[in-house]
Amino acid sequence: MNEKNFITSGRNTLIHKNKKFDLLVVNGSHPVAIVSHTGIDIYNGVMPKKRAEAKKAYQEVVDVSTSEVFGEEKTLIFVQALDNKEYKLDYSKVGTPNFIKVHQENYI
Repeated sequence: MNEKNFITSGRNTLIHKNKKFDLLVVNGSHPVAIVSHTGIDIYNGVMPKKRAEAKKAYQEVVDVSTSEVFGEEKTLIFVQALDNKEYKLDYSKVGTPNFIKVHQENYI
């Protein structure tokens, strides 16, 4: 069985669950966000072409438009990271400081 390093909750929430793996959140043609155990940021590295390449780099590509995640591109995604914060990715504000914001300081 394929063990994923994240879980989905509701219509637009991703929950990061494995400290060893970083999540690369892909949402259409928008910038790719990386979720690590220390927080979240815009990913500027090379995107892995295959799942095996991502696994070797301790990453997992999460395409939100696939049917096993959300099934469509989203304008707003909430990410619960392992640093005990919930972040809001607002794709209507790409390129501004409001693209990635802390939504809740302590979500647990």
